[in-house]
Amino acid sequence: MPNVVVSPAVSIEYESFGDPANPPVLLVMGLGAQMLAWHADFCRALADRGRYVIRYDNRDCGLSTKFDEHPVDMGEFIATVSSGDVPTALTMVPYRLRDMADDGLGLLTALGIERAHVVGTSMGGMIAQTMALSAPERVLTLTSMMSSTGETGYGRSSPEAQATVSSPKPADREGYVTAAEKELVWASKRYGDAAAQRELAAASYDRSYYPAGVGRQLGAMILSGSRADALRELRVPTLVIHGLDDTLIDPSGGKRTAELVPGAELLLIPDMGHDRPRELWPKLIDALVSHTGRHFVADQAPYPRPQPEQRP
Repeated sequence: MPNVVVSPAVSIEYESFGDPANPPVLLVMGLGAQMLAWHADFCRALADRGRYVIRYDNRDCGLSTKFDEHPVDMGEFIATVSSGDVPTALTMVPYRLRDMADDGLGLLTALGIERAHVVGTSMGGMIAQTMALSAPERVLTLTSMMSSTGETGYGRSSPEAQATVSSPKPADREGYVTAAEKELVWASKRYGDAAAQRELAAASYDRSYYPAGVGRQLGAMILSGSRADALRELRVPTLVIHGLDDTLIDPSGGKRTAELVPGAELLLIPDMGHDRPRELWPKLIDALVSHTGRHFVADQAPYPRPQPEQRP
């Protein structure tokens, strides 16, 4: 998989699927999850429907740039935020969602893509929203999936989901893979698949076990605050997708996003949690193809694609 420099401080690992002459769709992953969480079969199926699909590792995850020189003690950080000492909290985390959004836009630039359809899931939905807000001229459409607006009153986790996401994962491979089954607490009640959870955890562990990045990404998400006022002014065609079984980000997060963005379409999916079960891929892919197809600017294809600068 290629790795491209998107800024002086950051290089991003990515993989593409399909014909580069087709409309580009950038897939943005969530908190601590590598691009592997966008299953390769899902990407191929979307590419087979006439899209050029790009998945990538966010900074501090997978094979993209790590910020080891900025360790974050999450206990201290949460205590600082909870005490209301925001100025100190701001000094503890080296980047924000805007920086992560700039990484995605920088990847598009490195690939010679002027405008793309951007699809983000969970924290990736927040990053995708930020891309559309900061550079609307580069985002053909936005799809915000199982995400929220940054407002504290919406998209809250259930106590069980919060306890699971807050618990440190075992450092050994066997323990890490076994612990992945706990994430079924926020998965589809009908289609939750323990074997699939373990398979993804094993592949992720073997590729790049890196828990330190999660704290910095979480800090970036917390400190970036609410996007509510900005979303009210967003004019990028927007689709909001949320599973009705989601307990990690309650469906109110998706409903609120669709409520704020003018003209947004809301798709609430029964039997989907904070996951993308294979059984629901046809519904998700149909929705993405329909949304991106309605808003594709045909006279902008194909995009020029110069050879990006790569690192070995």
